[in-house]
Amino acid sequence: MSDFLLLFFWILSILGLLYGLWHAIPIFYGMPWTPSPRKRIRKALRMARLREGETLYDLGSGDGRVLILAAKEFNARAVGVEINPLHCLYARIAAWIQGASPRVRLRCKNLYHADFSDADVVYLYFTSPPNKEIQERLQTSLRKGARVVALSFDFTDWQPDSFDKRSLIFVYTMPPKSGGLLAYLLRKEEEPFILDD
Repeated sequence: MSDFLLLFFWILSILGLLYGLWHAIPIFYGMPWTPSPRKRIRKALRMARLREGETLYDLGSGDGRVLILAAKEFNARAVGVEINPLHCLYARIAAWIQGASPRVRLRCKNLYHADFSDADVVYLYFTSPPNKEIQERLQTSLRKGARVVALSFDFTDWQPDSFDKRSLIFVYTMPPKSGGLLAYLLRKEEEPFILDD
């Protein structure tokens, strides 16, 4: 009986350690793991006009749900950048199980050191205010016409091309227009109201 209890506590300790690492590593870098519902991800990728054959980068890709959805439903090439090795492993296994692994690549590294210059769409879900460093890297690294879709936060210096206030989704096209969200909302107010016939 004591061997069983020892084994039970050993397994429980390992699971507790894995659970702690799953959440602690992203928090250490200032971006806690916060998964989005697939419905919200799908809406964001539609708003970003992700097309077949394009390359999507998910910066801070977590468990890979954005990558798998982009690969399976949009036939896009999906590249995830994630610092947590447990998330990377989980995402690789999930992509393989769901048949998306031929279109999904994972880079287990800090997103601030990643090269995403070949992206057509960059997906971000940060829970803190926008980071100036990533904003500057996006602006200098991405080619003209590339889109950035951000969930739950906006880039205060950039005017979005589209904005969903219910889901808090912001889409920007490179090079971004200056002015921020307020300029976008004022521009929308000024647009003429046309009734459909």
